[in-house]
Amino acid sequence: MDAHAFAREREDAPIPFKAQLEVDSVEEFPLAGKTIAGWLDELDMIAKEVQAELVSRDIGCHLVEVLKAVNVVLFESRDFKRFHALTEPKFCYLHTALNSGCGSAILLSIIYIEICQRLGITIVGSCVGEDFLIWPDSGNLEELFKVSSGHSLFAIINGKCVENPRSKASDLDGRSLLQLDIATNRDIIGVALANLIRLHWKRASRSTHGLMLTSPLRSIHGSGKPNTAESSMAPLLRPRDLRLAIMASERLLILQPHNWSLRRDLGMLLYYSKRYGEAVQELSICMAFAPVEEAEVLEPFVEKLHLLRFEQSWNSQEQTGSLMVP
Repeated sequence: MDAHAFAREREDAPIPFKAQLEVDSVEEFPLAGKTIAGWLDELDMIAKEVQAELVSRDIGCHLVEVLKAVNVVLFESRDFKRFHALTEPKFCYLHTALNSGCGSAILLSIIYIEICQRLGITIVGSCVGEDFLIWPDSGNLEELFKVSSGHSLFAIINGKCVENPRSKASDLDGRSLLQLDIATNRDIIGVALANLIRLHWKRASRSTHGLMLTSPLRSIHGSGKPNTAESSMAPLLRPRDLRLAIMASERLLILQPHNWSLRRDLGMLLYYSKRYGEAVQELSICMAFAPVEEAEVLEPFVEKLHLLRFEQSWNSQEQTGSLMVP
């Protein structure tokens, strides 16, 4: 499975692998045929299309009219589709959403914020239940909730969750919006990264139904006996998605360095990836921040990781030694 995954990654790469190594910076790395600057230019182009829409309809720069023009360009002309149920990690990446017109709810909100920023309008947002909602940081907010053609402007901006009676978003009005905590850029990035971690882990563990990140912790804490033989019975995981989950976790940990549960999850991802030394380091740090009862669960597992690391090192030395024998 590792070999097949490696081959698929090379086939899906936008440029030959050797050429990838010659790229000097992240900004120059091509994503679906464009650099990061190229995809940011795509946002500039959408903003210009909104301006053209305003001119063609001879509409002034009243806030509501500008938002309606943004909606026309994004959801009618370009036919962007918002997915509230997270199923595919590819819809959580900006370049994929701009290229395909499909994106997660929070990613469509980020695109909306960026377009409006280019038009001189500040859009703010907040997490409400499981949804991330956005609205303009000025003007009469009650206008957003006036229903026209079956939908309010607030519903068009944020999607179906606003009209779902089971969602907390359906209870909002102009007054209650003012009472919400405004999300910072760090908060928004954190939500996007958390979505990626959850989705990539779900895909990585698809072949092992019901497997949770913390499953090994509970089993070893219950028995109290580290067993290195368990390493030979490791669950079948997709290596590419496992690596991407680790990458997203590392970036989220930069934003939340004292989040013990996040550091525990990163340590468990490293364990599943058989990077035992790094897993020991992360889980040992986690034990210093975690509640006492959680640290007690982690302690025997970290002991097991030490044994697995030594076993891995010993096997590696044996293989190296056998290669040197004439």
